[in-house]
Amino acid sequence: MKGVILAGGLGTRLYPLTKVTNKHLLPVYDKPMIYYPIQILINAGIDDILIVTGGNNAGDFLRLLGNGKEFGLRHINYTYQQGEGGIAEALGLAEFFAAGDGICVVLGDNIIEKNIRKAVEDFKKQKEGAKILLKEVPDPHRFGVAELKGDRIVGIEEKPKHPKSNYAVIGIYLYDATVFDFIKTLTPSERGELEITDVNNRYIEKGLMTYDILEGWWTDAGTFDSLLRANQLVAQTGANKI
Repeated sequence: MKGVILAGGLGTRLYPLTKVTNKHLLPVYDKPMIYYPIQILINAGIDDILIVTGGNNAGDFLRLLGNGKEFGLRHINYTYQQGEGGIAEALGLAEFFAAGDGICVVLGDNIIEKNIRKAVEDFKKQKEGAKILLKEVPDPHRFGVAELKGDRIVGIEEKPKHPKSNYAVIGIYLYDATVFDFIKTLTPSERGELEITDVNNRYIEKGLMTYDILEGWWTDAGTFDSLLRANQLVAQTGANKI
C-alpha cells in the first residue's frame, strides 16, 4: 500500500494568506498543515509517500520536508500539478508512483483526531475496488454527500442543495489500480475540473465501493472558517492519535 497526498491548487479561498505560500504550508496550531496528512499515512503503517504539489511555491515543500527525516522516513516522493485541473487530475499524476499497487489518498488540508489504520487493513482484505470514509456533519451541502441504503453506498452527490444524508465523504480514499483507468475516461465538470466524485461513482456503479464511518472529529482547512476550526480542534484535543 502506497500513500498519496494531494497538495496542489492555488488556495484561492484563503487569499491573501496564499498570496505568498501554498495553502498546505499554512500553520495549523503548532505545525504546518502538510504535517497532518503525512502523519495520517504513517499512523496507518504507510511509509512510501508521494506528495503532489502545485502553484508558485512548490519548492517550499522540499525546503520544509526534505526527504522526511523528521517523520522517520527515508524518502518522500514529489510531483507537480500544473494549473487547477481538479483532484482526480492530480491523482492521475500518481500512476507511475503507484505502479499497480493499492493507494491511500489524503487531501492535503484534511485533519483527523484519530487514525485510519483499521480502514486501511480492511481495504487490504478487500482485494479490489475502493473504500471511502464518511463522517456525519451539520453542513453536508459543503461536501460530496453519500446516499446510503442499508450497508451499501448507492451514490455520491457533490455539494447538493438538498442532501440525501448528513454523511460527508471526507478527503481520504482507498483505491486499487483501476482508479487510473477511470480517471482517463473522465470529462471535465462545469468548473473545468476532473472530479473525484465521478471516480467514486464509477466504483459504486460497478459494485466495488465500500465505506467506513470515521471515528473522532474531522475537518478540512480550506476556508477561513474551517482553518480556524482546525486550529481550535488541534489545540484543544490534538490530532492523528495512534
